[in-house]
Amino acid sequence: MRIAMIGQKGVPATYGGIERHVEEIARRLVGLGHQVEVFCRLYYTPPETEFHGVRLLRRPSVHTKHLDTISHVAWSTLEAVLRRYDIVHFHALGPSVFSWIPRLARSRTVVTVHGLDWQREKWGRFASWFLRQCEGPAARFPDRTIVVSKTLREYFNQHHHCDAVFIPNGTNLLPARPARKILQLGLTPGKYVLFVGRLVPEKGVHFLCEAFSKIDTDMKLALVGGMSFSADYVKLLKGYESDRVRLLDYVFGEGLEELWSNAYCVVQPSTMEGLSIALLEALSYGRCVLLSDIPENLEVAEDCAVPFRSRDVEDLRAKLEMLIRDPALVKSFETRARGHIQQHYSWDKVSKNTEAVYAALLTKR
Repeated sequence: MRIAMIGQKGVPATYGGIERHVEEIARRLVGLGHQVEVFCRLYYTPPETEFHGVRLLRRPSVHTKHLDTISHVAWSTLEAVLRRYDIVHFHALGPSVFSWIPRLARSRTVVTVHGLDWQREKWGRFASWFLRQCEGPAARFPDRTIVVSKTLREYFNQHHHCDAVFIPNGTNLLPARPARKILQLGLTPGKYVLFVGRLVPEKGVHFLCEAFSKIDTDMKLALVGGMSFSADYVKLLKGYESDRVRLLDYVFGEGLEELWSNAYCVVQPSTMEGLSIALLEALSYGRCVLLSDIPENLEVAEDCAVPFRSRDVEDLRAKLEMLIRDPALVKSFETRARGHIQQHYSWDKVSKNTEAVYAALLTKR
């Protein structure tokens, strides 16, 4: 099959859950014998033509908050029509409005919904309204709609009568890394609480900072992530920055693996998700995770993590302090986490299920 991926910023993934998703399945689809081309934005992907057999097509965008995605996806979609792929796979709600166009050239189209993007607090009123209107196109315009959580599948069935395919995100089970690079960041193994993700309001990092500031502990709080058109929010978080609260920007590769491997526990305080890859990675490293009780988080973690009431700073403080004071409880959750992820969330399985969706569409054609 000749397959195009559109909507992501690019690969290799440096930040962003959608980018990680596309990178992982694209590499594996190439390994399964298919030709995969990923449309990438100039500012995100370095000037390379190939990544693990995946062809990278770097194309321009109007790099502003509201025009970046739509301008890049419009260009990529028109080019995809000319290239006549077997499958054109769009990612996220906004790009889905273009998913009918490649069908004019007899390509089959797929949309993966990674979350209800209109709920993200960074968007203004008009942008949120527009993204919400994209739910209908995501359900009706492509030949097949995929969702990354059972919660999303139920939502699309109830609101759009769409029988979406459920294919979750995955993760890799990597060995723990000894602490080397994180020592240079002023972090001691087993003596810091970790958050990893984009620093945007819906990730709930401000709740975490407020709760942590009320706990008397020699632990540090490490916040790993960067801006996504959210400079005002990052400025708010910098108000909490101190020797105890460290804002580390994005960390990649071995440095990030060290952070996962050596954290005392991980906190996931988000107020909305699709299916969090950061949560999957935390559990895959056998970390005890304290997470907000939104359905998308509970669906992944089941009984392998500690929930708190979403947006409730006092409950977050109480649960976090409980974990800090009780290392034995933390260890009990660590022993469950890795096995749970190994059993249910695998990129190999995600890729093969996605391939099966493609094959079924081409068989119908």
